[in-house]
Amino acid sequence: MKSSLDKLDGLSRKLNIEIPIEKVQQAFEKVYKGIQRNATVKGFRKGKAPIATIRSLYSDRVKSDVVQDLIQESYTAALSEHSLDPVGFPKVAFATAAESSSFHFTAEFEVHPEVVIKKFEDLPIDKEVLEISDERVSTILENIRTSQAETVTVFEDRALAEGDVAVLDFNGKVNGEPLPNGSAEGHILEIGSKQFIDGFEEGVTGMKIGDYRQINLHFPPGYHEKSLSGQPVTFDVTLKGIKKKVLPEINDELAKKVGAYENLDALKVAVRKDIQDSEERRIQEEMRNRLVKSLVENNPIEVPRSLVAEQKRALVEDFKGRLSQQGLGEGDFDSYKEKWDQDFEKTATFMVHSSFLLDTLAHQLKLEATVPEIDEKINEYAKQTGLEIEKIKKFYAKPERRSRLAFQITEQKVVDHLIGKAKIKEVPSSQIK
Repeated sequence: MKSSLDKLDGLSRKLNIEIPIEKVQQAFEKVYKGIQRNATVKGFRKGKAPIATIRSLYSDRVKSDVVQDLIQESYTAALSEHSLDPVGFPKVAFATAAESSSFHFTAEFEVHPEVVIKKFEDLPIDKEVLEISDERVSTILENIRTSQAETVTVFEDRALAEGDVAVLDFNGKVNGEPLPNGSAEGHILEIGSKQFIDGFEEGVTGMKIGDYRQINLHFPPGYHEKSLSGQPVTFDVTLKGIKKKVLPEINDELAKKVGAYENLDALKVAVRKDIQDSEERRIQEEMRNRLVKSLVENNPIEVPRSLVAEQKRALVEDFKGRLSQQGLGEGDFDSYKEKWDQDFEKTATFMVHSSFLLDTLAHQLKLEATVPEIDEKINEYAKQTGLEIEKIKKFYAKPERRSRLAFQITEQKVVDHLIGKAKIKEVPSSQIK
């Protein structure tokens, strides 16, 4: 076998491989004999058909098998010969194999970058000072108050207004035909909640009990139900009743109602503690992200474009799934994707870059996840989810999932180590860079 290496742009490499005719003929012979041993050919006992007959019957299949065997064996040998560490699978190009000639093929791929960590200790990072204002506690108390509101019937003779709760009968029609799932009796609608398409709430505002209105609207362009996108719709609406929300006072009685609190002061203490726990987790997570960002900035490396493209595809698919859950259609996704394409590219590059650095440091500092640590994390997940431990173990029995979990644990250990060595400066949130 002869092989030569071409260095292409960046981390891309191209192997040019030639396999001599003798080895090609041996490969053909091996495959033909393998087929001969198991072939059942009319007129011959199993395994006894002449090799010439096997050649005439199975030549196309043999060529495919020979090419696969030759490429697999010689590609691995060439990688070893040139001390190459490829990323992913190669892009292989070749002509049809023939017993009468040598076999040539090329393999293009990217190699792992050379990662040299220049700076990982004393990384400067900002940590946000924890500040919990009285206004924030008051906002949470107001939310609690709203959640405990009671809805009561309005008996006075007045028009439906913002903040009221309407009791409606309605029928929707599109082009004179009933709108699917567009009719209801006694439907409850809070005015201002924006539960219907634009214009509906405005259309019923000002109605009195017993009033009838016909409201003519259009579904918005890009509506999640494509057949209705931009279509005119008519609603025949009758207001059957008006209700309003009555908010309780923020006092000891409210505190006792929402939990086992002696009084309002005890509720305030609990609210402040919840905010503190949540904020401490957020501050710690954001500090960890800033540390990884600092590590990347202080240790530039070239990253494989194929891995960036793969990571970018994963980010885009995740984004598409979240948009779909929010009821946004394909058109919305395409516009968002185009708008945020550079951000997807930047984020994907950062993720690949940081993973190489963290993996290198894990080896260098001997911080790879151990089997007991992986098992401990699985037990932790079981407790958090309430699922049986055996189900969690079965989920992580697949090598790719266990490998992903191991990397997550390893990453956490490395980042924890770096935080212990970092130069941390506590600053107000307004000064965070």
